[in-house]
Amino acid sequence: MKKILLSAAAVALTFSLAACGTNKDETTTGDPKKLVMGTSADYKPFEFVDTANSSKIVGYDIDVANMIADELGYEVEFKDMEFSGLITALKTKQVDFVMSAMSVKPERKKNVDFSDVYYTAEDMIISTKESGIKSEKDLDGKTVGVQLGSIQEDAAKSLAESMDVKVESRDRIPELIQDLQNGRFDALIIENTVAKGYLDKEDSLQGVTMPVDEEESGYAIAFPKESKLTKEFNDELKKLKDSGELDKLAEKWFDNEE
Repeated sequence: MKKILLSAAAVALTFSLAACGTNKDETTTGDPKKLVMGTSADYKPFEFVDTANSSKIVGYDIDVANMIADELGYEVEFKDMEFSGLITALKTKQVDFVMSAMSVKPERKKNVDFSDVYYTAEDMIISTKESGIKSEKDLDGKTVGVQLGSIQEDAAKSLAESMDVKVESRDRIPELIQDLQNGRFDALIIENTVAKGYLDKEDSLQGVTMPVDEEESGYAIAFPKESKLTKEFNDELKKLKDSGELDKLAEKWFDNEE
């Protein structure tokens, strides 16, 4: 009889542990007040490593994440990884949420939940000044570089459906800039605020803003399906918008960027 009772207790304990392990809102660290944020820190001014002053990841997205987390009582750990692997990292519980200038694409919504949009971006065609590229139509017959998994990759592939455009992808923005300067690409498509930093530094480059599709160009925060964090972050995002704090951060990172 004792063996039966011990066996039953063991089964109950097993189910109890299994239930704990499947809690969709358990953090990756095991600490209920510490969250791991996945990001691709090569996208200045949204997220980048400030090598001049430290090895810390800084930027607009980092400030927004910290402001929200502070209000909610969370500590955030930032994990740098390739942009193309962020959704997978979220699904496999390597990170608790993703904030990396990520657009709300339909295929992504099948796998994760998104917050409300916190920033609407514009895309820019970057090329050398002697390229003769002044608009989208000038990309006909050209090789265009984009970041792997980005909305700009989708934009380039969409152009390739109506004209002769060869699209090549790289994991990181600095790789794209280097390949453009080395002549491997005729042009790049990059988000405009990110492009601005390179245009300010490189006199040989020029930029042309592309038409905006507001439905597909909004950036949002990604969470696991049905996570309670989505509503918590949305509530705080609304407060930041209503108070004007998001506008102040945009001015800090976009208008005054050196």
